[in-house]
Order: sequence, then structure tokens, then C-alpha cells
Amino acid sequence: MKFLDQQKIFVKSGDGGAGCVGFRREKYVEFGGPDGGDGGHGGNVIAECVANLNTLIDFRYQQHFKARRGDHGQGRNKNGKASDDIILKVPVGTQIFDEDQDYMIADLTEAGQKVVLAKGGDGGRGNAHFKSATNQAPRRAEDGWPGEENWLWLQLKLIADAGLIGLPNAGKSTFLAAVTRARPKIADYPFTTLHPNLGVGYVDGDEIVLADIPGLIEGAHEGAGLGDRFLGHVERCGVLLHLIDGTEEDVAGAYKTVRHELAEYGADLGAKLEVVALNKIDALTEDMIAEKAAELSKAAGHDVMTISGVAGMGVEQALRRLAQAVADYRTKEKEAEQAAEAVHE
Repeated sequence: MKFLDQQKIFVKSGDGGAGCVGFRREKYVEFGGPDGGDGGHGGNVIAECVANLNTLIDFRYQQHFKARRGDHGQGRNKNGKASDDIILKVPVGTQIFDEDQDYMIADLTEAGQKVVLAKGGDGGRGNAHFKSATNQAPRRAEDGWPGEENWLWLQLKLIADAGLIGLPNAGKSTFLAAVTRARPKIADYPFTTLHPNLGVGYVDGDEIVLADIPGLIEGAHEGAGLGDRFLGHVERCGVLLHLIDGTEEDVAGAYKTVRHELAEYGADLGAKLEVVALNKIDALTEDMIAEKAAELSKAAGHDVMTISGVAGMGVEQALRRLAQAVADYRTKEKEAEQAAEAVHE
């Protein structure tokens, strides 16, 4: 399935049905009076967050969504039938913006969440509503109220426990393939990964969702390379696994380049918990591994791991350390939520 993380759509709710002008006419009923029914309510357009979706590709092939108008009222006080709502199913992590992308309408982060994108119009009142002591045979009814219409932007920010970051060809896709059943495209040239890939890894009975983020280069936050489009997915990751290509001449410089882009992008990406690993050690000698690991550790300010996704060296240990970092992150998030609830109470 092709990945798509942003799409512009048009939504229009249904107009309300018109009220009816009707009169009761039956044999032997001398004073029938008005009996026009009300129009039905127009259909709403609703976005619903569902599990098991990780792309907006469905909206590439259909961008216009229009709900049906409500049925018109009829005689004998028959109200028109309300129209059915249109439900747009979107993945977890979808944000909905106005046409100019200045205002976020909704941020759907949990399955089951719903938001009304366009409210259907109310039905018009039939002439039975306008009967009075001075007007016992009104010939007046209302048209239905118009629905709403809007152009909207859907933007997806994948929600993962951990995000894999690094320069192009750092071995992120290879690591993802080594620890999960995901099968991203892997090749020996930069920017092989053109869109984020998700995979689920298992370690010590725990499940961890990993997101392979396309490679970053210097100036990515300003649009260089694949630009900052995919940095938004990093916002949703609790922990970052920063992979450095061990065959790089300047591993410390490679680390600082990516860290600079995270900091310049904002959204507190630079403050996220990070696990750093020197990758592709199968192509290095023992002395080179020790030297480059020391350089990288000095740049990062803490110990780094040494792994090889291709050879499977240190991969399980890296996944276990990542799982522990994710567990710590979840604990902190839960404590923060409990503290916030206590303040509100």
C-alpha cells in the first residue's frame, strides 16, 4: 500500500429538507386544518479515528465528500427522514486543519475518537407550525437550512513508540527489517526510504512499535533533501534511536548534523530521549570500532551502543535498551497525566 501522509479534501454536509404546506381533507371532517410536516435533517460529515490504518491513501482517489440532504416534509404531519451521516475513517495520529492550514480543527490520537467536520442543515418547518388563532390556515412553510462546506487538510503524524533517525544510508531500514517483520526497500544509495515505515518488534514479551523516518541532511528543516515534511512523524515518537553509519569518516559530525536539524525544527524534538548506536560495525576493525565509538560518545555526551543490522550484531541488546527507554517514557507520561488530573480535581 502506498504511503500518503497529507491530503486536501472537500466536505459538504446535507441541506435540510423543506417543510410542507398541506391541509387535512377527509370526508365528513369539516375543519381539517394544516397538517404539513417538517423537513428532515441533512447528513453530517464526520471523521472517525480507527485502528489498523497507517496512511491516507484512500483520500488520494476520492477528495470530495457530500452528504445527502434531508427528505422533504409531507402532508398528514409526516416529517421528512433525516439523511445518513458520511463517516470518513482516518488513521490514528491524523490532524485536521482548515484550508489555509492556520488552524487545527482536531487532533485524533486514539481509536474511536470522532469529530464533526460539517454539520447538516436543519429541516424547515411545515405549515402546521404556523397555525394560530388568527391564522388557522397558514400557507407558509420553511425551506431547509443549508449545510456547511469546507476545504480541509488531513495530515498524518504516525504514532510510534520509537523513531529511527539518522543521515541517509545510516542503516535505519536494515535495522527495522532485522527486528520486525516489516520489509522496507533497502539499497546502497541515499534516500532509498522515501516515506516512513512502521514495524512491530518483540523483546522479552513486550511489544514496541518502530518508525523508520526517511534520512535527514543538513538544512532539512529548511526544505533540503526530503525536507522537514517527515520530521512531523518524529513528534509522535516517545524515544529516538539515532543510528550513525560507522563507515563515515566523521561520525561525530554526522551525529551533530542530525541533532542540529531536530533542534532547528522545534516542537521539542531535541529534548526527546535518545539512544545512540554506531551501526555497520561488521565493516570495521576492532580498533576502528573503539576509536569511532569514543568519538561518538564524546559528541553525544553519553555511552553509545555498537551494532550491525546486516550481521545482527548487538541488535537484540539495542532493541532491549530501546524497550526499556520506551517503558520509562510511558511511565513519565502516565505520571504527568495523573498529575494533570489531580490539578483539575
